[in-house]
Amino acid sequence: MSGPQNERTAAELLSTFGPAVSTRPPGHRRGADSRRAGLNQRAAPQRGFARPGYGWSPVAAPLQVYQAATHEIGGLFPLLAASPLPAVGARMGYDVHSGGAFYLHPVEFVLRAICTNPNMVLFGEPGRGKSSTVVAFLLRMMLTGVRTLISGDVKGEYTPLLHALGVTPIMLGRGSNARLNALDLGPLAARWDTWSTERQRDEVDGVLGRWVQLLVALAEAQGYRPTVTDEAALSAALRQLLGVSDGYSRLAPITIPDVHRMLSDPDEQLWQNLRFASRRQFLDHLRSITDALANLISGPLAGLFDAQTNFTVDWDAPIQSLDLSRLRTRGDQALAVALTCLGSWSSLATDLQEDGELRIVVRDEIWRQLRLGLRAIQAVDSELRLSRAERKIQILVSHKPGDFLSVGTTGSQEVAIARDLLALCSIRVLLGQSTRVASELADVLALSEKEQEATTSWANDRQGRALWKIENRSGLKIQTVLSRVERQVFDTNSQLTRRQNPLSPNEMTVTTP
Repeated sequence: MSGPQNERTAAELLSTFGPAVSTRPPGHRRGADSRRAGLNQRAAPQRGFARPGYGWSPVAAPLQVYQAATHEIGGLFPLLAASPLPAVGARMGYDVHSGGAFYLHPVEFVLRAICTNPNMVLFGEPGRGKSSTVVAFLLRMMLTGVRTLISGDVKGEYTPLLHALGVTPIMLGRGSNARLNALDLGPLAARWDTWSTERQRDEVDGVLGRWVQLLVALAEAQGYRPTVTDEAALSAALRQLLGVSDGYSRLAPITIPDVHRMLSDPDEQLWQNLRFASRRQFLDHLRSITDALANLISGPLAGLFDAQTNFTVDWDAPIQSLDLSRLRTRGDQALAVALTCLGSWSSLATDLQEDGELRIVVRDEIWRQLRLGLRAIQAVDSELRLSRAERKIQILVSHKPGDFLSVGTTGSQEVAIARDLLALCSIRVLLGQSTRVASELADVLALSEKEQEATTSWANDRQGRALWKIENRSGLKIQTVLSRVERQVFDTNSQLTRRQNPLSPNEMTVTTP
């Protein structure tokens, strides 16, 4: 190993691997001459002298070509790598390999054939920066006109951002009088009279199909797997309650208690149209699903999703959130059912967005919804598959891939579909993980040894560090950068250091400045 006396100077390197460069003669002191000549004095006008041959002119490049090993020439030319992604969308931070800025715009990535779908999934242990990474992306995408809907904020981590933007979140649970009808028509009712009869039929068919899947998923979450006949009965009851058979002249608002009453006390037309031999046969066959709906009315979610919506949502606001942090005292199943109801309601609300409008839908704590059963998993799967057609960027947030693989028994249909959800997310953000979880990530996402090591060591050294896997490209080591103001707004540990403010009466209605 050579010592400092054997190190070559830059001039020696250049003379060895290319043409020699001139150097000042030994003993020349620039300081004295500079002072005599007048340091920083302009020697020529900014645009050169106003005569031929003395102005600015292009110079052919390169002037000289030098060749050397990268470990030797690196000090002279440090920019040996560049980000392979375009500088478009939200500026998230920097690539630690190239030092260049890292930008993220999933829709643009799809349009430029960088990935096949705009969906994202984030994995990371608590405290590694999942929420701050998501919130930074949402905030910076607002500058491009993209709106966001937080479809169930379980821990209230996004509420400070809404307050900072002057938007009041929808608070559900303890201390709040807000009610959300799981079968709410949302913006569909307001636009109903402006549509043609054909458009009305199409929209109603889509809404009814979504509602049937919601009610079936809620029944399945309570241990009952509905049959095809159950789904047909739900669809018929919803059509009759909605007033579809009245020539599409009006839409009657309905709730889950209305559906329960229709199934428990059907009129003759309903059970005859469904080809039941008698009213008793109808009641006996549908008893299980009727009881499942009754649990939603009198169980831990009583008073939340069984009445008409009593707040106003401004869909033109840059961001809206459904805060469930006050619902945690009712148990994990209550939260999971609430997330399923909110997922269906928010999907209906965002389906009617204007042409060309993009919207981000954040599904935090997605593992809670996946554990409700097959229908709940299929609902998420459908949303991810339609994201390109519906101009949505779906963001799934979880702790580890095991959350997707523990939704059923090994080899079951639930596990197979849940595993496919990861394939429907072209952008995977892997924050710091333990060694065991990193092994799961390597197996599920086919990580290389270096990529796996990055999630267990490098990503754990600082908050906001993550390995970004975009489609089948090699992982990028990205450091998310937050400003001082952003760090204050995104502080998810604030609840540990300050007392939570009581719920304000103004939080019953969503408004913007």
